[in-house]
Amino acid sequence: PSPSPTQSGGGDDCDLGPFTDDFVNIRQVQQVNEARIGRDGSRGSFVSRCGTNQNRHHNPDNFIVAPGVSNGAHHLHDYVGNLSTDAFSTDESLAAAGTTCRQGDKSTYFWPVIRDRTSDENAGDPDGNVGRLVLPRAVTLQFRGNPTGDVVAMPRFLRLITGDAKAATNGTANAKAGWSCSGFQNRISPDKYTLCPRGSQVLRILDFPSCWDGQNTDSANHRTHVVFPDQNGACPQGTQAIPQLRMTLAYNVPQGPSYAVDAFPEQKHNPVTDHGDFVNVMPDRLMQTVVSCINRGRRC
Repeated sequence: PSPSPTQSGGGDDCDLGPFTDDFVNIRQVQQVNEARIGRDGSRGSFVSRCGTNQNRHHNPDNFIVAPGVSNGAHHLHDYVGNLSTDAFSTDESLAAAGTTCRQGDKSTYFWPVIRDRTSDENAGDPDGNVGRLVLPRAVTLQFRGNPTGDVVAMPRFLRLITGDAKAATNGTANAKAGWSCSGFQNRISPDKYTLCPRGSQVLRILDFPSCWDGQNTDSANHRTHVVFPDQNGACPQGTQAIPQLRMTLAYNVPQGPSYAVDAFPEQKHNPVTDHGDFVNVMPDRLMQTVVSCINRGRRC
């Protein structure tokens, strides 16, 4: 694919991506059908309010996937919640730190930043993450129920990842990107950046897995201990439904194919590589409130 003639997205090196055909008009994106909530389903939800990273907590680390490795991600992350999160975070350091969230939620929520690629800020970046950093205008961290039954509490320090930062080269088995526009939330593109009409914000909708093995807070590949439900919302046998985290991130970006997510260099800013990370550091009482709101059908 040829790069966009106006924004090659990479200064002199036109092979960095993203490419023109990495973008799609939101009106051409198919509508999504969510699993219908059954009679026994848990209909409530809980929103943790943690701000939009106004304090600019950024680093290129990922202590879940690459603990103890500075710049382990090779792309910059936005963080909300726990104030201390970096490559060297431990359960103990997270529990001792402050937070941007209300109600004492010390969880860490993070995702790769978006950049305005029409700017040549950060031009010398060795990993090709060029452009002006765009902070989200809104961050919604919603914990949702299960369409087929009640949810149980997440254990403290549970680690969750969604999506695959290397999906462009690994293939899409673990990809979970969701690009949309405000006013069009029923249309979600899994593999293209969305072009939104004027006045509409670009949205990233990141859904996390929610079927827990009942024992482990992590696993070797950081996925097998918590998996996704089937298309009807049912969890596989031997797993329990936990509150399902949906991160919705809203951005104001210039019109046209102007933006891209930070990425590993060989991923060429492919939109399919979008991903998110979460570690539960809620006080147990707050987690019980989350579960109660969801199972009683309340919106908290």
